Amino acid sequence: MDYLRTLGSAAVSTLVQKSGLTLPFSLGTKVTSFENKTIWSLYDGTKRDDGSPVSIFEFEANTPAKKNLLPLAKNAVRKLRTVRHPDVLKFMDAVETDTSVHIMTERIRPLGPAIQEWQTKGAQEREAWLVWGLHRVSVALAFLNESASSTHGNVRVDSVFISSSGEWKLGGFDVLSNPKDDAAVLYTLGGMVPDASTYAAPEVKKGGYSALKELPPAASDAYGLGLLIHFAFNPNQGPPATAQPPHPPPTAASRGSIPTSIFPAYKKLLNPNPKARLSSAHFLEMGMSQTAGEGSGFFANNRLVKVCAGLDNFNLASEAEKASLLKTLKESASSFPSEFASYRVLPALISALEFGGASAATILPLVLQFGKNVPPDEYPTVILTHLVKLFASPDRGTRMALLDHLPEYADKLDKKTVVDKIWPNLQTGFTDTVALIREATVKSIILLSDKFNERILNNDLLRHLARMQADPEASIRTNTCILIGRLGPSLGYNTKRKVLVPAFARALKDPFVHARVAGLMAFMATIDCFDIEDIATKVIPSMAFTMIDKEKLVRDQAFKAMELFMKKLEEHAATMPETAPEQVEIMPGGALPLNGASPNTLVNSAAGAAGALAGWAISSIGKKLAAGDLQSTIASAAGAAIDRPTSAPAGANGALAGNAIGSAIPFASPAAPPLTPSFSSASTVPTRSLTTAGGTSRSKGMQLGATKVLTSASSIPDWAEEAAAEADTSQGANLWGNDDLMDVNADEDDWSAFETAPAPATQVSGLGFGSIPAIPSVSSDPWSPPAVTKSRLSNEWGSPQSTLAPQPSRTASGSRVPSSSSLASPRPSSIARSPTPSDSGRADTSPPAPASAAPSMAGMSKEEKAAEMARRKEERRQRIAALKEQKKHAAEAKT
Repeated sequence: MDYLRTLGSAAVSTLVQKSGLTLPFSLGTKVTSFENKTIWSLYDGTKRDDGSPVSIFEFEANTPAKKNLLPLAKNAVRKLRTVRHPDVLKFMDAVETDTSVHIMTERIRPLGPAIQEWQTKGAQEREAWLVWGLHRVSVALAFLNESASSTHGNVRVDSVFISSSGEWKLGGFDVLSNPKDDAAVLYTLGGMVPDASTYAAPEVKKGGYSALKELPPAASDAYGLGLLIHFAFNPNQGPPATAQPPHPPPTAASRGSIPTSIFPAYKKLLNPNPKARLSSAHFLEMGMSQTAGEGSGFFANNRLVKVCAGLDNFNLASEAEKASLLKTLKESASSFPSEFASYRVLPALISALEFGGASAATILPLVLQFGKNVPPDEYPTVILTHLVKLFASPDRGTRMALLDHLPEYADKLDKKTVVDKIWPNLQTGFTDTVALIREATVKSIILLSDKFNERILNNDLLRHLARMQADPEASIRTNTCILIGRLGPSLGYNTKRKVLVPAFARALKDPFVHARVAGLMAFMATIDCFDIEDIATKVIPSMAFTMIDKEKLVRDQAFKAMELFMKKLEEHAATMPETAPEQVEIMPGGALPLNGASPNTLVNSAAGAAGALAGWAISSIGKKLAAGDLQSTIASAAGAAIDRPTSAPAGANGALAGNAIGSAIPFASPAAPPLTPSFSSASTVPTRSLTTAGGTSRSKGMQLGATKVLTSASSIPDWAEEAAAEADTSQGANLWGNDDLMDVNADEDDWSAFETAPAPATQVSGLGFGSIPAIPSVSSDPWSPPAVTKSRLSNEWGSPQSTLAPQPSRTASGSRVPSSSSLASPRPSSIARSPTPSDSGRADTSPPAPASAAPSMAGMSKEEKAAEMARRKEERRQRIAALKEQKKHAAEAKT
């Protein structure tokens, strides 16, 4: 085969060198089965323009005998150029020289070898294919004889070819002639065609080809059609007996494999009398007629003939006719020839599918069914190109059919096609008003997710899915949660942390029971997507409440999920050290005892836990004291003044409140004289200057939560100076922030939320900060769980956000103590504290004064709330004025 291919290429190269022509094709493999059948040699080739497959007929007049056949080759070129018909070989180009002719046509293959191949198939299937092919040849001959008034003159098996679509095409126009044409070659050169005598009609054998000029154009061709029928159904037999003189009529015994329905018409085609012979046009009419009696309807009842006719007129047919055709296609799809199904039926169906309509849901499955026979390298151009275009169709029936059958072709789509052409149209399904389209769109995503780029997967798609979780249809919400669970492992790391927990937590609060189950199963399926810290702090808390769900199905799944996550936590905890590495602090005397409790000891009761916690608190306080402080008294000289931070409470009974804690430290001296508070003015605000009964020397006192240097007895504490400075710099500005604490005019927002919500959580500080209301944390992350407010935040997942109370923090400098928060309650003149173990047995002669607390505004009317806010502002102004007055007295005392 390669040798013949080389010879063909060499011949073309020689031709190009001699003539200087540029051929429009590249010559390929020679078709050996066609060799010596006609005057032509057949090659497979490719078109130079686009590389598409073509066939090349080559005639070389390289011998004296072949030079006499050159007029036949040139006649074939001339006739193929001018005769155009769907059932005639499609002419594309030709190259002619003085000694050669090359004709380029559509890619075809000879009929003879194809008939031999069909011998191995079923008799019924083979018969249907042959009858359909004869129908196409009959149509072409009727066109030539009736419309073109010409005689083919060379009807035989070797003049018929099969196109890439499996259809029979009539060729062999070597002697095609019109009786009125002066250049007609049939009547003078007809006998030069190879094996002409075998296929010649009786009148030709008797009077030569010139006798045909006086007969109807269809006479000779009808006889050739009869012989074609014989050789098609009986390829292994010789010519029929009627082909030889005295031309007896065909008998039933000589019928062979010719169908009984065709045999009556077949005998009429072989009538030796040309005037009584059945023409090809009448043969076609008999085959398509249903009422012509015996021997009629053999074309009309053929399945392939009906399919071709239905496809050609599909867009003009009624709905009932369309349904009937589609039913026939579905039932007979497996029996169609592969070329016919892929290149004849398939393009017609795709063309019909582009018009949309109710039949789209029926056509698309057929398109995919016939597409299975298409070679893989041709599938994108034959099938996918048309399907991708259909995604842009606004027809809902077409979109639904595309989504329902997406599993059959999704794996054949490439990433660029999905991103650029399918996704822009597919995403419109998320917002469709028909719930069925929205649900089908959600289900289709998992099939295409591996072909999405990062932007679509981690941004655009998740925004659509967030809205789908709020869909009115419960099934859509459930499927959306399942989809997110399946997409979880393929999401980016940051996207996983932002999206998965809020999305699944939202599903757990869905009123639809299966949506809640899906949320739990999604958590379990994506267990590897969570960090161990997120499992402990986010995942398990989000699932915990489902263990007491009203539905047993949810509860059972919740316990399974909890068991899975707890097992993973236990495995991680087993790899952790028993205790965290301690920061070594060198302290004389060693570590302080924990009231007999070891840090590694587990407690079994609340009382034991409280005792252990108290011991750890005292030891932590002791670790913050310097070595000199542990070995000295709290105050060693009478009259020494100690500044204390705002967090240290002032004792009302004449002793420092922290002295009780100091008595619990075994290294402190028990002989320290009591300290008495002194005040620099009659104001109820203490000056924080404490003196001993018998001395004036200074000493450091124990301070909780901060480190403070000693100051003079007449100095003003820092927190008072900062408050006065704040009042001086504000110059009438709102001291509560940029605006009022609450907008008293916002009836529909702030007030309603305030009245209906429970009292805000407060943090009771034992360090002198008073009651600090909890401030909810606000996150700017659109994927973070939103806070529970009346207004809807930008976060579409809608998970509740926890609130955290602010913790008092130290200043950067060790010599400064931060002022109390502006949200703290007014400082009382005497602050109560909880008794310590050192206070046991000691009577408290002065009961502590209760701390003033702002009345709750819950239940107040709008006017009462406004008045309460005004009163609070006035109290703050009075406190600031008192501090300024105190500062003024201190300055006068210094002078």
